[in-house]
Amino acid sequence: MTDNRPIGVFDSGIGGLTVLREIWEAVPEESTIYFGDNSRSPYGTKSRSTIIRYSLQNMKFLESRDVKMIVVACNTASAYAYEELKARAKVPVVEVVTPGADVACRATKNGKIGIIATKGTISTGVYKKAVEDRAKELGMNNIEIFQQACPLFVSLAEEGWWDTEVTRLTAEEYLKPLKAAGVDTLVMACTHYPLLSKVIKEVMGDGVVLVNTGEATARVVKELLGSEGTASEGNKCPVREFYTSDEPELFEQVAAPFLGEGLPSGTRHFTTDKYEVTV
Repeated sequence: MTDNRPIGVFDSGIGGLTVLREIWEAVPEESTIYFGDNSRSPYGTKSRSTIIRYSLQNMKFLESRDVKMIVVACNTASAYAYEELKARAKVPVVEVVTPGADVACRATKNGKIGIIATKGTISTGVYKKAVEDRAKELGMNNIEIFQQACPLFVSLAEEGWWDTEVTRLTAEEYLKPLKAAGVDTLVMACTHYPLLSKVIKEVMGDGVVLVNTGEATARVVKELLGSEGTASEGNKCPVREFYTSDEPELFEQVAAPFLGEGLPSGTRHFTTDKYEVTV
């Protein structure tokens, strides 16, 4: 059985493109539809009810495009809206928090796991809880979790300053407490951060495993396609569509470095606030 319907992916902006790129790598035959809610970004400064409403509206848009799966490529939306999305969606929903927690728990040798994210994500405690829950499921009793907010990493990633002296100095300052704590595994709990992974790796040292939550999420997507029997087989020309709630040209200018290969192109404007949802 083959299912050539696309996979729907949404984020509050462009950070989720790093997750999309990993999905392309893991399942290259799959068509995808990406929605960036740039006009209402960032989600991290919004209330819980607002984030849930935005996420449900995004879900309705992707379902209107006949997707076979929805990937919530946004840490904030995953933290606040996943359960609601899962309960209401007509298709399977994948979030970005749990996969990264699982990889981190399996990777650590000394039980010291670091988490870097935006201030908003850190304040929710969602990653810390996800790691604690997964460790408990795996029977790991020696886990220590160290969190560090790295807000400037987002601006550096969007500016394209992925491997500069400014980025290195910023990383050294942010990551100093985690190095002092002796973490051997570091979860990059923001979709922008993988773009800075070269510098982060250099600062943390070769002995530290970096966990790319997008890569971990893509593996879950691949496994779910197999278990659901919805993989697209023999699709040599997958379709890659892009939508934004802001200006398409601006979206493409900022997003292009995230994807390479002259992508995205043909981005269309769409606002999901026309969908009525109850929270």
